[in-house]
Amino acid sequence: MSDEAEPWPRDIAVLLGDPRLSDRTKLDGAWSAEDHHARRLMREALQAAADSRRAEVRFRFLDRHATLLDDLANDPPDFAVNFCDTGYGNRPDRELHIAAYLDLLGIPYSGAGPQAMVTCFDKALVRLAAQGLQVPVPEERFAEDAAAMPVADLSYPALLKPCRADGSTGITKGAVVGDAAAAEAQLARLARDFPGEPVLAQEFLPGAEYGIGLIGNPETGLQALTPLRVDYSGLPADLPQILGFESKTDPASPYWTDIRYLPAELPAAAQAELAGHARRLFRRLGLRDYGRFDFRTDAAGRIKLLEVNPNPAWCYDGKLALMAGFGGMDYPALLGAILDTALARSRPAIA
Repeated sequence: MSDEAEPWPRDIAVLLGDPRLSDRTKLDGAWSAEDHHARRLMREALQAAADSRRAEVRFRFLDRHATLLDDLANDPPDFAVNFCDTGYGNRPDRELHIAAYLDLLGIPYSGAGPQAMVTCFDKALVRLAAQGLQVPVPEERFAEDAAAMPVADLSYPALLKPCRADGSTGITKGAVVGDAAAAEAQLARLARDFPGEPVLAQEFLPGAEYGIGLIGNPETGLQALTPLRVDYSGLPADLPQILGFESKTDPASPYWTDIRYLPAELPAAAQAELAGHARRLFRRLGLRDYGRFDFRTDAAGRIKLLEVNPNPAWCYDGKLALMAGFGGMDYPALLGAILDTALARSRPAIA
Protein backbone atom coordinates (compact mmCIF):
# COMPACT_ATOMS: atom_id res chain seq x y z
CA MET A 1 0.00 0.00 0.00
CA SER A 2 1.30 3.44 -0.84
CA ASP A 3 1.98 6.01 1.86
CA GLU A 4 -0.87 8.14 0.53
CA ALA A 5 -3.56 5.44 0.47
CA GLU A 6 -5.74 4.81 3.50
CA PRO A 7 -6.24 1.21 4.74
CA TRP A 8 -9.17 -0.57 3.11
CA PRO A 9 -12.06 -1.66 5.35
CA ARG A 10 -12.54 -5.35 5.93
CA ASP A 11 -16.09 -5.70 4.60
CA ILE A 12 -16.66 -4.31 1.10
CA ALA A 13 -19.81 -5.02 -0.92
CA VAL A 14 -19.59 -4.79 -4.71
CA LEU A 15 -22.98 -3.95 -6.18
CA LEU A 16 -23.71 -5.21 -9.69
CA GLY A 17 -26.50 -5.63 -12.21
CA ASP A 18 -28.64 -8.76 -11.96
CA PRO A 19 -27.88 -11.37 -14.66
CA ARG A 20 -31.14 -13.15 -13.85
CA LEU A 21 -33.20 -10.26 -15.15
CA SER A 22 -33.75 -8.91 -18.63
CA ASP A 23 -31.63 -5.88 -19.52
CA ARG A 24 -32.34 -3.66 -22.52
CA THR A 25 -28.71 -2.53 -22.62
CA LYS A 26 -27.71 -6.10 -23.58
CA LEU A 27 -28.12 -7.83 -26.95
CA ASP A 28 -31.57 -9.47 -26.99
CA GLY A 29 -31.94 -8.33 -23.38
CA ALA A 30 -29.76 -11.18 -22.06
CA TRP A 31 -26.38 -11.31 -20.36
CA SER A 32 -23.70 -12.84 -22.57
CA ALA A 33 -20.67 -15.04 -21.93
CA GLU A 34 -18.56 -11.90 -22.43
CA ASP A 35 -20.48 -10.14 -19.65
CA HIS A 36 -19.78 -12.99 -17.23
CA HIS A 37 -16.13 -13.11 -18.31
CA ALA A 38 -15.79 -9.39 -17.58
CA ARG A 39 -17.21 -9.97 -14.10
CA ARG A 40 -14.71 -12.72 -13.37
CA LEU A 41 -11.83 -10.50 -14.39
CA MET A 42 -13.21 -7.66 -12.27
CA ARG A 43 -13.37 -9.92 -9.20
CA GLU A 44 -9.80 -11.06 -9.78
CA ALA A 45 -8.60 -7.48 -10.30
CA LEU A 46 -10.23 -6.24 -7.10
CA GLN A 47 -8.64 -9.07 -5.13
CA ALA A 48 -5.27 -8.36 -6.74
CA ALA A 49 -5.60 -4.69 -5.80
CA ALA A 50 -6.41 -5.65 -2.20
CA ASP A 51 -3.50 -8.11 -2.09
CA SER A 52 -1.09 -5.44 -3.35
CA ARG A 53 -2.11 -3.31 -0.35
CA ARG A 54 -1.95 -6.27 2.05
CA ALA A 55 -5.60 -5.49 2.81
CA GLU A 56 -7.58 -8.23 4.54
CA VAL A 57 -10.84 -7.62 2.71
CA ARG A 58 -13.97 -9.71 2.46
CA PHE A 59 -15.55 -8.80 -0.87
CA ARG A 60 -19.25 -9.51 -1.14
CA PHE A 61 -20.58 -9.45 -4.71
CA LEU A 62 -24.27 -8.55 -4.54
CA ASP A 63 -26.22 -8.94 -7.77
CA ARG A 64 -29.57 -10.49 -6.79
CA HIS A 65 -31.86 -7.48 -6.96
CA ALA A 66 -34.84 -9.34 -5.50
CA THR A 67 -33.01 -9.32 -2.15
CA LEU A 68 -30.51 -6.51 -2.65
CA LEU A 69 -32.24 -3.88 -0.52
CA ASP A 70 -32.72 -6.29 2.37
CA ASP A 71 -29.17 -7.60 2.03
CA LEU A 72 -27.81 -4.08 2.44
CA ALA A 73 -30.16 -3.09 5.24
CA ASN A 74 -29.81 -6.29 7.28
CA ASP A 75 -26.05 -6.70 6.92
CA PRO A 76 -24.60 -3.32 5.93
CA PRO A 77 -21.01 -3.41 4.67
CA ASP A 78 -18.32 -0.98 5.77
CA PHE A 79 -18.19 0.32 2.19
CA ALA A 80 -19.90 -0.33 -1.13
CA VAL A 81 -18.34 -0.33 -4.58
CA ASN A 82 -21.22 0.82 -6.75
CA PHE A 83 -20.64 -0.98 -10.04
CA CYS A 84 -24.38 -1.36 -10.60
CA ASP A 85 -24.31 0.65 -13.81
CA THR A 86 -27.35 -1.20 -15.16
CA GLY A 87 -29.58 0.37 -12.49
CA TYR A 88 -31.84 -1.23 -9.91
CA GLY A 89 -33.75 -4.05 -11.58
CA ASN A 90 -31.50 -3.54 -14.63
CA ARG A 91 -33.30 -0.30 -15.42
CA PRO A 92 -30.91 2.52 -16.36
CA ASP A 93 -33.45 5.12 -15.17
CA ARG A 94 -33.10 3.53 -11.72
CA GLU A 95 -29.32 3.72 -11.48
CA LEU A 96 -29.73 6.64 -9.11
CA HIS A 97 -31.94 4.56 -6.81
CA ILE A 98 -29.01 2.42 -5.67
CA ALA A 99 -26.97 5.47 -4.68
CA ALA A 100 -29.97 7.08 -2.98
CA TYR A 101 -30.67 3.92 -0.97
CA LEU A 102 -27.05 3.71 0.15
CA ASP A 103 -27.31 7.34 1.26
CA LEU A 104 -30.45 6.55 3.26
CA LEU A 105 -28.72 3.63 4.96
CA GLY A 106 -25.61 5.68 5.67
CA ILE A 107 -23.36 3.29 3.74
CA PRO A 108 -20.43 5.11 2.08
CA TYR A 109 -19.89 4.12 -1.55
CA SER A 110 -17.80 4.77 -4.61
CA GLY A 111 -18.78 6.97 -7.50
CA ALA A 112 -21.43 9.54 -8.23
CA GLY A 113 -24.35 10.39 -5.99
CA PRO A 114 -27.98 10.40 -7.14
CA GLN A 115 -28.08 14.06 -8.20
CA ALA A 116 -25.18 13.66 -10.61
CA MET A 117 -26.76 10.54 -12.04
CA VAL A 118 -30.08 12.31 -12.61
CA THR A 119 -28.41 15.20 -14.39
CA CYS A 120 -26.04 13.17 -16.55
CA PHE A 121 -28.79 10.74 -17.60
CA ASP A 122 -30.44 13.65 -19.40
CA LYS A 123 -28.16 14.55 -22.32
CA ALA A 124 -29.92 17.88 -22.92
CA LEU A 125 -29.22 19.00 -19.35
CA VAL A 126 -25.54 18.07 -19.70
CA ARG A 127 -25.35 20.15 -22.87
CA LEU A 128 -26.84 23.17 -21.08
CA ALA A 129 -24.34 22.81 -18.24
CA ALA A 130 -21.48 22.56 -20.72
CA GLN A 131 -22.62 25.68 -22.57
CA GLY A 132 -22.62 27.58 -19.29
CA LEU A 133 -18.99 26.57 -18.81
CA GLN A 134 -18.05 27.60 -22.37
CA VAL A 135 -17.38 23.99 -23.33
CA PRO A 136 -18.06 23.61 -27.08
CA VAL A 137 -21.13 21.48 -27.84
CA PRO A 138 -22.88 20.33 -31.04
CA GLU A 139 -25.91 22.11 -32.43
CA GLU A 140 -29.01 20.34 -31.15
CA ARG A 141 -32.81 20.25 -31.31
CA PHE A 142 -34.92 18.89 -28.43
CA ALA A 143 -38.42 17.43 -28.76
CA GLU A 144 -40.71 16.12 -26.04
CA ASP A 145 -41.26 12.95 -28.07
CA ALA A 146 -40.40 11.58 -31.50
CA ALA A 147 -43.61 12.83 -33.11
CA ALA A 148 -42.80 16.42 -32.14
CA MET A 149 -39.40 16.55 -33.88
CA PRO A 150 -39.65 18.97 -36.86
CA VAL A 151 -37.79 16.96 -39.51
CA ALA A 152 -38.33 19.61 -42.18
CA ASP A 153 -36.37 22.13 -40.10
CA LEU A 154 -33.37 19.92 -39.30
CA SER A 155 -29.90 20.35 -40.72
CA TYR A 156 -28.43 17.18 -42.21
CA PRO A 157 -26.58 14.99 -41.56
CA ALA A 158 -27.93 14.63 -38.03
CA LEU A 159 -27.80 12.12 -35.22
CA LEU A 160 -31.23 11.24 -33.81
CA LYS A 161 -31.15 9.61 -30.39
CA PRO A 162 -33.00 9.35 -27.07
CA CYS A 163 -32.44 12.22 -24.67
CA ARG A 164 -32.51 9.89 -21.66
CA ALA A 165 -30.88 6.50 -22.19
CA ASP A 166 -27.78 4.51 -21.34
CA GLY A 167 -25.54 1.98 -23.04
CA SER A 168 -26.12 3.59 -26.45
CA THR A 169 -29.63 2.12 -26.58
CA GLY A 170 -31.52 3.65 -29.46
CA ILE A 171 -28.31 4.50 -31.33
CA THR A 172 -27.76 2.16 -34.29
CA LYS A 173 -26.56 2.70 -37.86
CA GLY A 174 -29.97 4.19 -38.67
CA ALA A 175 -29.46 6.95 -36.12
CA VAL A 176 -27.28 8.97 -38.51
CA VAL A 177 -29.71 10.47 -41.03
CA GLY A 178 -29.01 12.37 -44.21
CA ASP A 179 -32.48 13.54 -45.16
CA ALA A 180 -36.06 13.85 -43.94
CA ALA A 181 -37.06 10.36 -45.05
CA ALA A 182 -34.27 8.74 -43.07
CA ALA A 183 -35.13 10.98 -40.12
CA GLU A 184 -38.77 9.87 -40.21
CA ALA A 185 -37.69 6.22 -40.18
CA GLN A 186 -35.37 6.72 -37.21
CA LEU A 187 -38.00 8.70 -35.30
CA ALA A 188 -40.48 5.88 -35.87
CA ARG A 189 -37.98 3.47 -34.30
CA LEU A 190 -37.46 5.78 -31.35
CA ALA A 191 -41.23 6.18 -30.88
CA ARG A 192 -41.57 2.41 -30.82
CA ASP A 193 -38.65 1.70 -28.48
CA PHE A 194 -38.90 4.80 -26.26
CA PRO A 195 -42.60 5.72 -26.29
CA GLY A 196 -43.33 9.18 -24.92
CA GLU A 197 -39.64 9.86 -24.24
CA PRO A 198 -37.85 13.04 -25.37
CA VAL A 199 -35.49 12.82 -28.33
CA LEU A 200 -32.57 14.86 -29.65
CA ALA A 201 -31.54 15.80 -33.16
CA GLN A 202 -27.85 16.55 -32.88
CA GLU A 203 -25.38 17.93 -35.38
CA PHE A 204 -23.44 14.92 -36.67
CA LEU A 205 -19.75 15.46 -35.98
CA PRO A 206 -17.72 13.76 -38.73
CA GLY A 207 -14.22 14.13 -37.33
CA ALA A 208 -11.97 12.39 -34.81
CA GLU A 209 -13.49 11.10 -31.57
CA TYR A 210 -11.73 11.25 -28.21
CA GLY A 211 -12.21 10.10 -24.65
CA ILE A 212 -10.82 11.69 -21.49
CA GLY A 213 -10.87 9.88 -18.14
CA LEU A 214 -10.44 11.45 -14.71
CA ILE A 215 -9.74 9.84 -11.34
CA GLY A 216 -9.92 11.84 -8.13
CA ASN A 217 -12.02 14.60 -6.63
CA PRO A 218 -11.90 18.39 -6.99
CA GLU A 219 -10.82 18.86 -3.39
CA THR A 220 -7.77 16.63 -3.67
CA GLY A 221 -6.97 16.76 -7.39
CA LEU A 222 -8.20 15.16 -10.59
CA GLN A 223 -5.74 12.95 -12.46
CA ALA A 224 -6.29 12.85 -16.22
CA LEU A 225 -5.62 9.49 -17.85
CA THR A 226 -3.99 9.21 -21.27
CA PRO A 227 -6.65 10.34 -23.73
CA LEU A 228 -8.09 7.84 -26.18
CA ARG A 229 -8.95 8.12 -29.86
CA VAL A 230 -11.57 5.95 -31.55
CA ASP A 231 -10.18 4.53 -34.79
CA TYR A 232 -12.96 3.92 -37.31
CA SER A 233 -10.64 3.29 -40.28
CA GLY A 234 -11.36 -0.45 -40.34
CA LEU A 235 -15.14 -0.03 -40.37
CA PRO A 236 -16.91 -0.84 -43.69
CA ALA A 237 -17.47 2.33 -45.69
CA ASP A 238 -21.25 1.87 -45.78
CA LEU A 239 -21.57 2.09 -41.99
CA PRO A 240 -21.72 5.43 -40.16
CA GLN A 241 -18.78 6.03 -37.87
CA ILE A 242 -20.43 5.94 -34.45
CA LEU A 243 -20.12 3.99 -31.22
CA GLY A 244 -23.66 2.69 -31.17
CA PHE A 245 -25.46 -0.13 -29.43
CA GLU A 246 -23.76 -2.88 -31.44
CA SER A 247 -20.29 -1.67 -30.46
CA LYS A 248 -21.08 -2.48 -26.84
CA THR A 249 -23.20 -5.62 -27.18
CA ASP A 250 -22.67 -7.67 -30.37
CA PRO A 251 -19.36 -9.52 -30.86
CA ALA A 252 -20.49 -10.47 -34.40
CA SER A 253 -20.93 -6.85 -35.50
CA PRO A 254 -18.29 -4.87 -37.41
CA TYR A 255 -18.89 -2.19 -34.79
CA TRP A 256 -17.40 -4.63 -32.27
CA THR A 257 -14.70 -6.25 -34.41
CA ASP A 258 -13.51 -3.44 -36.70
CA ILE A 259 -13.22 -0.44 -34.39
CA ARG A 260 -9.97 0.10 -32.50
CA TYR A 261 -9.08 2.32 -29.57
CA LEU A 262 -5.71 4.05 -29.63
CA PRO A 263 -3.83 6.64 -27.58
CA ALA A 264 -4.83 10.06 -28.88
CA GLU A 265 -2.06 11.91 -30.67
CA LEU A 266 -3.22 15.38 -29.69
CA PRO A 267 -1.03 18.47 -29.41
CA ALA A 268 -0.25 19.28 -25.80
CA ALA A 269 -2.41 22.40 -25.89
CA ALA A 270 -5.45 20.52 -27.23
CA GLN A 271 -4.98 17.75 -24.69
CA ALA A 272 -4.78 20.29 -21.86
CA GLU A 273 -7.89 22.04 -23.16
CA LEU A 274 -9.94 18.82 -23.18
CA ALA A 275 -8.70 17.89 -19.71
CA GLY A 276 -9.70 21.37 -18.52
CA HIS A 277 -13.19 20.96 -19.99
CA ALA A 278 -13.48 17.60 -18.25
CA ARG A 279 -12.36 18.94 -14.88
CA ARG A 280 -14.86 21.84 -15.00
CA LEU A 281 -17.69 19.49 -15.97
CA PHE A 282 -16.68 17.02 -13.27
CA ARG A 283 -17.03 19.72 -10.63
CA ARG A 284 -20.14 21.38 -12.07
CA LEU A 285 -22.08 18.13 -12.49
CA GLY A 286 -21.09 16.80 -9.08
CA LEU A 287 -19.19 13.71 -10.17
CA ARG A 288 -17.13 11.83 -7.62
CA ASP A 289 -14.05 9.61 -7.72
CA TYR A 290 -13.93 8.96 -11.48
CA GLY A 291 -15.61 9.90 -14.73
CA ARG A 292 -15.30 9.75 -18.50
CA PHE A 293 -15.90 12.49 -21.04
CA ASP A 294 -16.42 11.89 -24.75
CA PHE A 295 -15.65 14.46 -27.43
CA ARG A 296 -15.80 14.57 -31.21
CA THR A 297 -14.54 16.93 -33.90
CA ASP A 298 -16.84 18.89 -36.19
CA ALA A 299 -16.29 19.58 -39.90
CA ALA A 300 -14.34 22.75 -39.07
CA GLY A 301 -11.92 20.93 -36.75
CA ARG A 302 -13.43 22.11 -33.46
CA ILE A 303 -13.65 19.46 -30.74
CA LYS A 304 -17.07 19.37 -29.06
CA LEU A 305 -18.54 17.50 -26.11
CA LEU A 306 -20.60 14.39 -26.82
CA GLU A 307 -21.49 13.24 -23.32
CA VAL A 308 -20.44 12.85 -19.70
CA ASN A 309 -20.30 9.45 -18.03
CA PRO A 310 -20.47 9.30 -14.23
CA ASN A 311 -19.53 5.82 -13.00
CA PRO A 312 -18.28 4.82 -16.47
CA ALA A 313 -17.95 1.17 -17.43
CA TRP A 314 -15.69 -0.64 -14.98
CA CYS A 315 -14.92 -3.60 -17.28
CA TYR A 316 -11.41 -4.65 -18.28
CA ASP A 317 -11.93 -3.66 -21.93
CA GLY A 318 -13.89 -0.45 -21.33
CA LYS A 319 -12.58 2.94 -22.39
CA LEU A 320 -11.49 3.87 -18.87
CA ALA A 321 -9.39 0.72 -18.52
CA LEU A 322 -7.89 1.26 -21.97
CA MET A 323 -6.93 4.85 -21.15
CA ALA A 324 -5.34 3.71 -17.89
CA GLY A 325 -3.44 1.01 -19.77
CA PHE A 326 -2.09 3.52 -22.29
CA GLY A 327 -0.44 5.27 -19.35
CA GLY A 328 1.01 2.10 -17.83
CA MET A 329 -1.72 1.49 -15.23
CA ASP A 330 -2.99 -2.09 -15.41
CA TYR A 331 -6.55 -3.16 -14.62
CA PRO A 332 -6.04 -4.03 -10.93
CA ALA A 333 -4.19 -0.75 -10.43
CA LEU A 334 -7.09 1.18 -12.01
CA LEU A 335 -9.72 -0.41 -9.78
CA GLY A 336 -7.43 0.05 -6.80
CA ALA A 337 -6.98 3.75 -7.61
CA ILE A 338 -10.75 4.23 -7.85
CA LEU A 339 -11.25 2.58 -4.45
CA ASP A 340 -8.40 4.54 -2.87
CA THR A 341 -9.96 7.77 -4.12
CA ALA A 342 -13.47 6.86 -2.99
CA LEU A 343 -12.30 5.66 0.41
CA ALA A 344 -10.27 8.82 1.01
CA ARG A 345 -13.34 10.94 0.23
CA SER A 346 -15.58 8.73 2.39
CA ARG A 347 -13.20 8.21 5.29
CA PRO A 348 -15.18 10.33 7.82
CA ALA A 349 -18.27 8.13 7.22
CA ILE A 350 -16.46 4.78 7.55
CA ALA A 351 -16.63 3.26 11.00
